[in-house]
Amino acid sequence: MGKQHISDKEHILVCLSSAPSNPKIIQTAAAMAKAFNATFSALYVKTPASESMTTEDSERLLANIRFAETNGASIVTVCGDDVAFQIAEYARLSGVTKIVIGRTVIGKRKFIGKPTLTEKLISLAPNVDIHIIPDSDAVIAKGKKRLFEKPYFAKLLKGLTVSAAVLLLSSLLGYLFSSLGFTEANIITTYMLGVLITAILTKSKICWVFSSVASVLVFNFLFTEPKFSFLAYGSGYPVTFVIMLAASLIIGGTTEKLKTRERQATQTAYRTKILFDANQLIQKASDEAEIFRVTANQLEKLLNRNVIVFNEKAQKVYVSQAESTAADISLDCEKIAWQVTKNNVKEGKGTDIYPESDYTFFPICKNGKNYGAIGIFVGEKPIDSFNESIVVSVIGECAIAIDGFINAKERERTAVLAKNEQLRANLLRSISHDLRTPLTSISGNASNLLSNGNDIDDASKKQIYEDIYGDSLWLINLVENLLAVTRLEEGRMNINLTTELVGDVITEALKHIHTKSEKQKITVIQPDDLLLAKMDARLIVQVLINLLDNAIKYTPSDSQITIAAKRNGETVCVSVADNGNGIEGEQKSRVFDMFYTGANKIVDCRRSIGLGLSLCKSIINAHGGEITITDNVPHGAIFTFTLPVGEIEIHE
Repeated sequence: MGKQHISDKEHILVCLSSAPSNPKIIQTAAAMAKAFNATFSALYVKTPASESMTTEDSERLLANIRFAETNGASIVTVCGDDVAFQIAEYARLSGVTKIVIGRTVIGKRKFIGKPTLTEKLISLAPNVDIHIIPDSDAVIAKGKKRLFEKPYFAKLLKGLTVSAAVLLLSSLLGYLFSSLGFTEANIITTYMLGVLITAILTKSKICWVFSSVASVLVFNFLFTEPKFSFLAYGSGYPVTFVIMLAASLIIGGTTEKLKTRERQATQTAYRTKILFDANQLIQKASDEAEIFRVTANQLEKLLNRNVIVFNEKAQKVYVSQAESTAADISLDCEKIAWQVTKNNVKEGKGTDIYPESDYTFFPICKNGKNYGAIGIFVGEKPIDSFNESIVVSVIGECAIAIDGFINAKERERTAVLAKNEQLRANLLRSISHDLRTPLTSISGNASNLLSNGNDIDDASKKQIYEDIYGDSLWLINLVENLLAVTRLEEGRMNINLTTELVGDVITEALKHIHTKSEKQKITVIQPDDLLLAKMDARLIVQVLINLLDNAIKYTPSDSQITIAAKRNGETVCVSVADNGNGIEGEQKSRVFDMFYTGANKIVDCRRSIGLGLSLCKSIINAHGGEITITDNVPHGAIFTFTLPVGEIEIHE
């Protein structure tokens, strides 16, 4: 046989049921999937009859689902009352090429002419190969013993009581109609209405079937001649009885189907809402703890069961508040959670690993990365396959959110590291360039003094001393800025606020200012000599030095620099203005950025490395103030910063 070119396109579907023979069918389908290297899916169709399934059948169904999972099948659960249609529709939408079913689920129904499941599938999915696995020893569990189970018998007895009460009311209403002269047709409608009410109020098919049959018999007994007997003189009565019975059965059956579909639609809508809300709330979560909490809350709403959440280190991060006890949450849970996180597989109740536990644990994982485990209390009531698929979906959303959150933090950390690295590179490049000029100047002047000190006149010596002093002050200011920037990056800049005289701080800053040109004039304007402000004087002096140094460097030698201070409400405004070339509009928003030096040409031989103004902004913001830049009309720039007003404390 030649190589099949379509083997990679094969999709094999096995039908799940509670039948004892289902594992054999699953095993056969798994072998076929392996042989064809095909996609393997297992489908369970949840019908109205599934809700009346016995405990034994439910356990067997869950065991079959687990067996399919073990054999590599993807479990799919759908709802509907037409099994063949649901199978065919899923096969069409999922590209299934082969369907594997067992003989136990395809036997003829009791109604003559009713097509088998195989016949329906052939009709609905003619392009799909259907493989029937014979099993002569298979037994179909139909729940024959269910009637004798105490809970079911109690519900049935209650339903029959309701049916009898409705039948009695229908008969009383029929007597009323009869006494008023209404026809038998009107009385028949009351009994059919009673069947409808019975089907609505009860949950068992037996109840409305009983109501249908009993309605015909009671009508015959009470309202047909001869009354109080099951005989009927009229020749048309048998037909009437048959039509009445048929109509009652149809009404009851239709009502039950509508109730079932309404219930399924409500459950589906609720589950869909749970999934939607989970997605929305998880996306809004701000951290991992909130993601875990939201996920657990949504699962509690869905299942009405206790939930435990463990992180990747098997540490409890969430425990349900409802009925959870120390006995429920034992050390075994932590052990199981650790195993689930490590192995990335479901463990606990309902599995082959730690089946004695009261909890079933699901892994929280994404792309092979494990983020923890979620334990759901099971006890004696296992989670059905449909709800389990919702649980897996919600946990999947949780894993995606945590993965995204961690990746976002990693990207942020990487961006910060890259930014810091860039800042360091810029800093080193700027320092290496800018230190060279003043150090060369200091070294040259010192060498000149050492070599030719006796031959240099006093005026030249004084100029050399002033140059060395000016370069030294520039280097000291640079080092102070660098140290301050380092403290800011490390979060070690402590603000020691005290009440200080603004005038004294300005005077102290002027002592550190050196200009080569005596033509530059610095003026201080302070209306109030006793103007007080809360500040760290050392840091504010540094701010003023940087602003003044900036004004000196970027203005001509004949410029006017003005320092002004005044009170404005609860703040003190300090400004440094110059009448230089000013700063263009597009540059104003960037002058406080670190390493930004602008486009203006510096009048002396040194250039700025762009730390001063950035540092000023950080210091002023740390004081709770603001620093701004405006134009000095007609030309120039004004730097203004604010500080909180200080008050003198008098101790008596």
